[in-house]
Amino acid sequence: MFGLETDVFILLSISLLAACAFEFVNGFHDTANAVATVIYTNSLKPTVAVVWSGICNFIGVLFGGIGVAMGIVNLLPVELLVDQNVYHSIAMVLALLISAIIWNLGTWYFGLPSSSSHTLIGSILGVGLAFSTMPESSTSAVNWDKAFETFQALLLSPLLGFSLVVILMFLIRRMVPADVKDQLFKEPKKNAPPPTWIRSILIGTSTLVSFFHGSNDGQKGVGLVMLILIGITPAYFALDIGKDPLAMQGNLARIEQSVGRIDTVGLGQVDRLRLRITRQEIDELQATLTDSLVNGSLPAEKRLDVRRDLLLINSNLKKLMDSEEVELSKSERDAISQNLDEKQGLRRFTDYAPTWVILMIALSLGLGTMVGWRRIVVTVGEKIGKQHLTYAQGASAELVAASTIGIASALKLPVSTTHVLSSGIAGSMVANKGIKNLQGGTVRNIAAAWVLTLPVSILLSFTLYIFFRWIL
Repeated sequence: MFGLETDVFILLSISLLAACAFEFVNGFHDTANAVATVIYTNSLKPTVAVVWSGICNFIGVLFGGIGVAMGIVNLLPVELLVDQNVYHSIAMVLALLISAIIWNLGTWYFGLPSSSSHTLIGSILGVGLAFSTMPESSTSAVNWDKAFETFQALLLSPLLGFSLVVILMFLIRRMVPADVKDQLFKEPKKNAPPPTWIRSILIGTSTLVSFFHGSNDGQKGVGLVMLILIGITPAYFALDIGKDPLAMQGNLARIEQSVGRIDTVGLGQVDRLRLRITRQEIDELQATLTDSLVNGSLPAEKRLDVRRDLLLINSNLKKLMDSEEVELSKSERDAISQNLDEKQGLRRFTDYAPTWVILMIALSLGLGTMVGWRRIVVTVGEKIGKQHLTYAQGASAELVAASTIGIASALKLPVSTTHVLSSGIAGSMVANKGIKNLQGGTVRNIAAAWVLTLPVSILLSFTLYIFFRWIL
């Protein structure tokens, strides 16, 4: 299959299984956060809660788009890692997958709500840094601009979760009628479900967290699979071969027209060089589309080169438009952006995922949600605060988490469901009885896992990549 030798096909299969395993572990590691509140408030039985959460995660992956997935792919410029030796690409994907799974399983075993997002991103950075030590590497193997943008989202999301829950709890206390407030701030009775209206709110917020978790975290699995497919079988997956390559010509012509209006007189050396490279890439790509098509399709051996051209054009033009030295009218900037975007522009050929990939990850995440949830649920439900979760605390934490994750998905940014929700639970405890209401030991352990995740996953993937390059 895919024209691969038997041993390479076996390694490809192992890599895809490892990606599914990562998403499966992500399911029972992260999604336990979504069901903790409905379980500890007796709104749903544990079995019903995890099955329903699994279904919502599955749906979230299907309808969540691929913006976050492409952010994962673009975090590591995979084109720099794909060379004539396919085993180098296999070393890359095995190193980042195995290191991410090891850390996820370890933190799950000890019941720590650690971030799968941090783990995955740390693993990707470790592989990139390891590649930069290789003899064939002549440039940075990490997209640091994208990495910084990702770090910002991962850092700010738990702070937002904590702060917004504190504010929401304050507003509930001030604005809700006394009789309703009394019911909301009661601790659940043992084995007794809450009033129907409260139960509906809690089930609704848990549903939203599960759905948005699927729409955000599920895309990370999609991104992983695309890294694997592009790295090992670029002839089939470097570009969306279902689209007519001649459609690029219109986008390129309009971009070339706008770029031609850039006045080079006031440009610095860096922008001048970037503009010249962009024009060269456009010319090369137009020549390829004119001379190399066979029966209206790009030859397999040209697809990775075309992908490189498209990504370089996209990257350089975005940097040029961000430069204060580049003078372009708003209409010209809009025209460039429109002809680069993922819907009608050049990126529609690179930013895609086959339906079978999305379905495979959706199934892995959904099934993972239904097993292994208990350890994390106990931590979230019992060990963050000194008191039992009240209905108001559970609903506030989940409403804020769902909103934060949903907005992040719309902005195509990866965030940690674990950090957002656990910080929201902590915020609800502080809002109720102050900082003394937190269990110091658990908070310290969660903070330690948060601090250690990036360096440990970077070190693991760095070491594994060097090891796999040695043996493959």
